[in-house]
Amino acid sequence: MDYAFYLKEFNTAIEVIPKEEFERCRLEVAIDIVLESAALKVYKPEWSGDLKSPLDATGRIFFSIWISDQSIKEGKVYYNIHALKLRTLKNYSISSRKFAQDFRNEFVKYQKDWPNVSVEYGPLTLMQGWVDLKIENLQENVQKLVQNFFKVSSIIDRVLAQYKKDKI
Repeated sequence: MDYAFYLKEFNTAIEVIPKEEFERCRLEVAIDIVLESAALKVYKPEWSGDLKSPLDATGRIFFSIWISDQSIKEGKVYYNIHALKLRTLKNYSISSRKFAQDFRNEFVKYQKDWPNVSVEYGPLTLMQGWVDLKIENLQENVQKLVQNFFKVSSIIDRVLAQYKKDKI
């Protein structure tokens, strides 16, 4: 797999999205090799158990898009939202199963905007889907997926707020 090529494609796709969009949603992006895949992750540090190292925190929520040798064979680019070990998030008292259900109840309004998506997973994968892997429109597909995530990231904030300890 040509990691450099796919990482470059992800970076070029992200450069087209105005930084103000990320800032407005308070989202950050990371592009790297993860688990033998070229991966793009969109996240908020406060969605993790470690603000200083949110991508490595045990507990964290993030959106990802990835390409691996397997996905190339399948002709697919995968994407999902992970919610890992939410019980470790400080200042929250969360059941992963309940959080996943609450998220999915709100996500259903946006589900039609996500190609080939499913929410039929355990609580660690809030949703997952794929788009066709075609080099000629890879950047455009990545941009669309990230912009779709802008629209649903507020669901994560709203659902997390329900589980905040010491709500006033």
